[in-house]
Amino acid sequence: MWRKTIYHRELKASRVVRGETREEVELRAQFQIDAWNQRWQAVQQTAATREKRQKAALSSFGKKELALQRTREAQKELAALGNILRDGVEQDHMVDWDSLKSRSPFSVSRPQTPVPDPIPPPPAPRNPDFHPTLSFWDKLIPPLRARKTAEAARRTASATEEFRDEVRRWEELKFRIEKSNRRKQDLHLADVKNWEKEKASFERLQEAKVDSWRVAYEQMHMDLLTDYWELVLSRSEYPESFPKSLSLDYLPDSKILILEYHLPDISCLPTLKELKYIAARDQFQEVHVSEAWLNRVYDDVLYQIALRTVHELFQSDSVGAVGTVAFNGWVNSIDKSTGQDVNACILSVQVTKAEFTQINLANVEPKACFKKLKGVSGSKLTSLSPVKPVLQLNKQDKRFVPSYEVAAELNDSVNLAAMDWLDFENLIREIFEKEFSRNGGEVKITQASRDGGVDAIAFDPDPIRGGKIVIQAKRYTNPVGVSAVRDLFGTVHNEGATKGILVTTSDYGPDAYEFAKGKPLTLLSGSELLYLLQRHGHRAKIDLAEAKRLLAEQEQALRSPQS
Repeated sequence: MWRKTIYHRELKASRVVRGETREEVELRAQFQIDAWNQRWQAVQQTAATREKRQKAALSSFGKKELALQRTREAQKELAALGNILRDGVEQDHMVDWDSLKSRSPFSVSRPQTPVPDPIPPPPAPRNPDFHPTLSFWDKLIPPLRARKTAEAARRTASATEEFRDEVRRWEELKFRIEKSNRRKQDLHLADVKNWEKEKASFERLQEAKVDSWRVAYEQMHMDLLTDYWELVLSRSEYPESFPKSLSLDYLPDSKILILEYHLPDISCLPTLKELKYIAARDQFQEVHVSEAWLNRVYDDVLYQIALRTVHELFQSDSVGAVGTVAFNGWVNSIDKSTGQDVNACILSVQVTKAEFTQINLANVEPKACFKKLKGVSGSKLTSLSPVKPVLQLNKQDKRFVPSYEVAAELNDSVNLAAMDWLDFENLIREIFEKEFSRNGGEVKITQASRDGGVDAIAFDPDPIRGGKIVIQAKRYTNPVGVSAVRDLFGTVHNEGATKGILVTTSDYGPDAYEFAKGKPLTLLSGSELLYLLQRHGHRAKIDLAEAKRLLAEQEQALRSPQS
């Protein structure tokens, strides 16, 4: 299994792409990057349009027009909140496989046509005929006349021969240049032929890869089913401020698809109702919607998203893989009374395809329809009252492996920074299991890979701060850089987790701490790890210098030939 983490700096988006081959991972990564680039281009165009309008609004009239235009845009944004379900119903959500082909251009440029070497012009023709100049005495005395005539003939013959030599040398040079140019052209044609072959092979590979995905989906392979549904939902168009994070779990025996979906917090909704221009003060004044209106619309938006998402999954299911969808809607927010992050499941519904297809979604009232389907939610979703999901994600991840106890063997002489890496991962699992077990949580360790991926997953049942938590362990002797923190952030999103915890025996660089700010990430250094161990009755040490020496000796021993 290959893996690649990709980022989009401008959109602050990241994702971990997985596949069975490097080509598959690269192709999937390119698909996602293309989608991000299109999204970023749309954002830039919108920003450029607004900036242009603002620069044009230099006069009072222009500012009034700007206020009217912004008011129309705000009204359009507010009206769109009531059409989320309708817009989803009117679209076809089945994936057009052909549209996925050849989206990535061949990166190798076509060979450039060579510039032929110039041929110099031929020698200019000239008349090499020399005539003798005869004086009176030359004409009178024959021997003098004969000598001058013979000299003129000799000069004429010599000049004629020199011109012939020039022409001969020019013809030889011309032949060599023409031969060199023909060779350049032949090599260019061969390069073009090879380039066309490589380009055709590249395009065939892309088409063959998409065709293989299509066949695997139609044969209902587990991995391609979840990839297909993620692709379907990723294409759903919502306001830019809405989160688009989700996790899928599929039970093939019962054809149940379980979806953990992150819904927008109320702060993600637009609130601007009107922009007024007060000419007397030369100022703009914003008019926002009332709190009562916002609360009412927020509830309606979340019910619309739930119904629309279930519709998209059923409508795009061309192979009949989904018989039932369980939708669990989660909201990440900040508790204003404590300032702490809160993650709660606030609505949940389970519905069969046969039952759902009997509903005319174009005419329903979203909340009434949700309740008709026996959905569970609080009376007011704005209160973020947690509810128990009707059906939750399966915790029996195929990557989970048996664990073993390590902490009991610790003492003041054990250097954590020099521990066996597998023992270190199991120690982290054991300590966090003790930490989470107080609230009924559990921690599972994943297959050992040494690749810095998911080392353990914790399941915290707490309805307020709980959920799925990714834990990574780094037995390092040098400071952990920002790349490891970025990888963890991407893994959190890819796993559909609510939080990520990175534990190391060393410390973190300033860029790592800066990147983690404002994100659901916790960075635990070596000293904090020792404190955590002591809290659960265990003692150890972290000596980075000693660890570096011991690890270097081990590496040297492995390199030296066996006796």
